[in-house]
Amino acid sequence: MNEAVAPIVSASPNGLGEGKQRKPDWIRVKAPLGSAFSETKALMRRLNLATVCEEAACPNIGECWTKKHATVMILGDTCTRACAFCNVKTGMPRAVDPLEPEHVAVAAAELGLEHIVVTSVDRDDLPDGGASQFVKVIEALRRNTPSTTIEILTPDFRNKSQAAVEAIVAARPDVYNHNLETVPRLYPTIRPGARYYASLRLLESVKRQDPTIFTKSGVMVGLGEQRLEVHQVMDDMRSADVDFLTMGQYLQPTPRHASVEEFVTPQAFGAYAAIARAKGFLLVAASPLTRSSYHAGDDFAKMKTAREAKLAIAR
Repeated sequence: MNEAVAPIVSASPNGLGEGKQRKPDWIRVKAPLGSAFSETKALMRRLNLATVCEEAACPNIGECWTKKHATVMILGDTCTRACAFCNVKTGMPRAVDPLEPEHVAVAAAELGLEHIVVTSVDRDDLPDGGASQFVKVIEALRRNTPSTTIEILTPDFRNKSQAAVEAIVAARPDVYNHNLETVPRLYPTIRPGARYYASLRLLESVKRQDPTIFTKSGVMVGLGEQRLEVHQVMDDMRSADVDFLTMGQYLQPTPRHASVEEFVTPQAFGAYAAIARAKGFLLVAASPLTRSSYHAGDDFAKMKTAREAKLAIAR
């Protein structure tokens, strides 16, 4: 068998909202335990902060929170869109919390974070899509925890991306992440409020404005995409000069969400990773449980090292 066509485990393709699928052994995770997990949760509640770890039902929450690593989700916990893969609730969000940027900085300090990942819900109701809140969070972190490196994971800022990206890039995060999520063919059903090529242009514009900022993007597999479609997404990312690719298994958060069409094996993830590295990414993280912010601090250090090595060869 060709390595690039490593086997998958089929899940019954039951459309949207029909039952829950049994996960293979390699997807199983331990339940969160211990005082560190409870302390992380208590800190988030005390500071009135949402986390994507909770809202998106991340399978790695037990591991990450036990290490006191949490991904803060700014601009509230209510999204203006309803993507078929996402567990974050949809509705009319509350007003933006003016204290949120300082609270994020306090959380980073109390958790002792060397690297923080900050994401958000979509806020199509705001004139700038919430970009100014990202800027305020970056500025608060620079003031209060200047040694903490900052990674942001933004939405696509639909119809306002140019001004939004310009403002955020000017605030100089260390990593700018925006996920493509899936292959273009599946956007109408999986990510209906977004446009694939608009997201690509966003990533490209970050690099055009500041080539020193690392760019990162991720995709889920197991939604019915074809192998060659995934390879094309990799090529598109490299054309946009994306540095870091993350790939993980899509997991159905509730029966109302898109079904898992297949459980991609660890061997197949390994094959995808080998192809991605050959295409020139500085770093690739691909496994069933990989998520955008999983091991983000360690990966940032690896990405810096990879860039330095690449520059040394070019001299």
